[in-house]
Amino acid sequence: MDIRERIARRVAKELSDGDIVNLGIGMPTMVSDFIPEGVEVILQSENGFIGMGAAPKEGEEDPDIVNAGGMPITVKTGASFFDSAVSFGIIRGGHVDATILGALQVDEKGNLASWMIPGKMVPGMGGAMDLVVGAKRVIIAMEHTAKGKPKILKECSLPLTAVGEVDLIVTEMGVIEPTEKGLVLKEIAEDVTVEDIQAVTEANLMIDPNLKTMDI
Repeated sequence: MDIRERIARRVAKELSDGDIVNLGIGMPTMVSDFIPEGVEVILQSENGFIGMGAAPKEGEEDPDIVNAGGMPITVKTGASFFDSAVSFGIIRGGHVDATILGALQVDEKGNLASWMIPGKMVPGMGGAMDLVVGAKRVIIAMEHTAKGKPKILKECSLPLTAVGEVDLIVTEMGVIEPTEKGLVLKEIAEDVTVEDIQAVTEANLMIDPNLKTMDI
């Protein structure tokens, strides 16, 4: 199984029936393909609509219906379109149950860095700053390392998107929960060991006494 699919499948299991969910651009958009049967979630997009559906079939794209990353998308029956002021009112008003975002770095205090890449031109942090503060739950979906270097650190070295707002980190290697005492390894992929994960994680990991195999 592709590691991105592994991450998306595991994150999808964190969603509950009736949740209003915002999916960040990139890997998080894959989560919608793996929402468990019987779980109905309402997907919100910060560029101005709620009730997002699956990606359209090739040749059936509507250039006027795109997600926040500019990718073609569909909408479900009953979807609603609105301007950015209403969209961010929903986000800032605490009406989003969960946001799923990628990250450049996360640290042991639950701090998030997700928008500034040194040496590259970037458009800014977009809606992430509002989402991580406004959503009731913040789930990070990301690969465990970047070119072999740890992304889960003792302290973020890049400019922060938010301070202490990350509730859960899901990578291809495991599921990690930031707590007041530090990072707790809750689940581990079946093809790695605790030692494997710690070797590519700068921050120290505490091991949950009920550590289990990653549920995908």
